[in-house]
Amino acid sequence: MRILYVECNMGAAGDMLMASLYELLDKEEKETFLERMNRLGLPGVHVEAETGSTCGIAGTHMKVTVYGEEELEHTHAHAHPHDHGDGHTHTHRHTGEKAHTHHHAAPGHIAELIDGLKLPEEVKTHARAVYDAVAEAEAKAHGCPVGDVHFHEVGALDAVADVTGVCYALYLLKPDQVIVSPVHVGSGTVRCAHGVMPVPAPATARLLEGAPIYGGDVRGELCTPTGAALLAHFADSFAPMPVMRSRGVGIGIGTKVFEQANCVRAFLGDMQDKTQNKTQEMPDASESITELVCNLDDMTPEALAFACSRLLELGALDVYTVPGTMKKGRAGHVLTVLCSREQEEGFARHILAQTSTNGLRVRRCGKYFLAPGTDTVRTKWGEVRVKTAEGFGIRHVKPEYEDVAKAAAENRVSYREVAEEVMRRRNGTGEEEAQV
Repeated sequence: MRILYVECNMGAAGDMLMASLYELLDKEEKETFLERMNRLGLPGVHVEAETGSTCGIAGTHMKVTVYGEEELEHTHAHAHPHDHGDGHTHTHRHTGEKAHTHHHAAPGHIAELIDGLKLPEEVKTHARAVYDAVAEAEAKAHGCPVGDVHFHEVGALDAVADVTGVCYALYLLKPDQVIVSPVHVGSGTVRCAHGVMPVPAPATARLLEGAPIYGGDVRGELCTPTGAALLAHFADSFAPMPVMRSRGVGIGIGTKVFEQANCVRAFLGDMQDKTQNKTQEMPDASESITELVCNLDDMTPEALAFACSRLLELGALDVYTVPGTMKKGRAGHVLTVLCSREQEEGFARHILAQTSTNGLRVRRCGKYFLAPGTDTVRTKWGEVRVKTAEGFGIRHVKPEYEDVAKAAAENRVSYREVAEEVMRRRNGTGEEEAQV
């Protein structure tokens, strides 16, 4: 399974995300990407990948210019409601900056602009969805209908290039899963068209609802609404970096200077595909898992056994109980359920629904494991499946219980006799003829 992990230790902006993904492309894909981005049909827009560095870390700055000018402050991208018609042009003056002129456009106009781009339909669909999310977030933040939201900087041509560039780069990379780190949003305030606003800006906060975010000592807006919308749209989950075999890392450099490296890092790698019996490209396997634990002293053994069976049916990696003595000397059990990090919340709900507990404990830990597989051995009593587990130079083999028990019962021989015959044929002379 191909995994893309996006590290947002310094937040995220559209140009930084695009640059980090661009670095993961091979040489031919990079040429294709830049050629396509410069023939989109956006008037006056030019995209150039420039080498750069931040705190001694080399990377790429994706320079997007419109008629030769780069909007370095477009990271302060916010929309706001207006009561005038579409197509008006206004000038906003920011403290310490020259006056900038921005074209205002409604969400429908942006969608029409994206529809006309020379890109695969899948890319345009994602780009429209990102802008729809920004418009909805801005409408909620400012208490107005979506149709009354008018973009200024976020609707500028360079920002459209940023959004479509990220969508197009992901189209070329084709990750099976996108995982994003907790997002550093910055702290303090930011000045925009509405005045001085707290960080994260209202729209950014709306877009990152449900995602793990944090502030810190860095003053300023680190995650922009555009960056937040792209992360929220493409992230399959927000979590720490999983254990994976790395294929490469892309580093997207921002324009602002901080005491720490201002970049987005994107890691492309492979990890075990749990939908298949054998490990893909990663025989030595490890990952992070979650233990959900609770104490139970008011369930009958039958009810607890049913709950354990149900949790396994729902996809838990393992379920087991340990006898214990609870409060007031009551006999009880400690229930432990193992699941993937992504399934944590779902299984917490399942445990609360299937058992009598009112709460449970969460333990997040690492796991090393042998990759599972299945073989089949032909015996004089018929075919018997054999479970295998392999990795780290180790191989385990064990006959499948149900198949051995069925063969023993049907042929009126002992379980042990069938199991030993399976292992002899599996490991002894004539193994290749015995396997099918």
